Amino acid sequence: MLSLQKAASILGAFSAEQPEWGVRALAAHLNVPRATAHAYLAGLTEAGFLRRTPAGKYRLSWHIAEMGAHLTSALPWFQDARALITRLALDVRSVAFLCILEGEEVVCAIRERHPDADIDQPLDIYLPATATASGKILYAHADLQPRQFAAPTQSSITTPDEWRTEVARVRRRGYAYSIEEWIPGQCTLGVPYRHGGQVVAAIGVQMSARRYLREERSIRERVLQIVREEEDQG
Repeated sequence: MLSLQKAASILGAFSAEQPEWGVRALAAHLNVPRATAHAYLAGLTEAGFLRRTPAGKYRLSWHIAEMGAHLTSALPWFQDARALITRLALDVRSVAFLCILEGEEVVCAIRERHPDADIDQPLDIYLPATATASGKILYAHADLQPRQFAAPTQSSITTPDEWRTEVARVRRRGYAYSIEEWIPGQCTLGVPYRHGGQVVAAIGVQMSARRYLREERSIRERVLQIVREEEDQG
């Protein structure tokens, strides 16, 4: 049976830059056997999330678009947030993201990648709360305590004391960062996104650790400036 995590990863592989996949290409991308990739694609097609093209490749179905339309219509701030993510990706020349809480799960709802970004666009939809900038922001403002500490890298937070210190820092500074805590060689910077005075999402940018550490101050100031301008207009 196709797990939700695996289904999310496969659906996340479809983007404006890569709107369709063949079995062979997806298998190589996911590093799985061709038969496994074919089973995944067939299962998602049967469930109505993908459609098969006349050329034998796969695209997202209109069912996905319909579900997305229902979701975004229920979130009055979503379209403004999407425009902000596009601006961040263009201005910072990076991958830009927006994440929300689904219960206690950190979900990446939007990602956009500038063509000159120095990393590929991650595929993960569900993110480890304690190892990502978005997770730190969303948990800090929702006053949530992690049930467990994911440790994708040696830099990840793994103890309650470390977590309490990090959350206090995030609340004090108004932003969060993850320096090789989620993906080796990559960093993220995230800030709260507010609507009606409430934090409804976390937004930010992701890039190579080399670039982030070299340009940390200017990147942080630019991201904070863009978000402040958005909030002032709102």
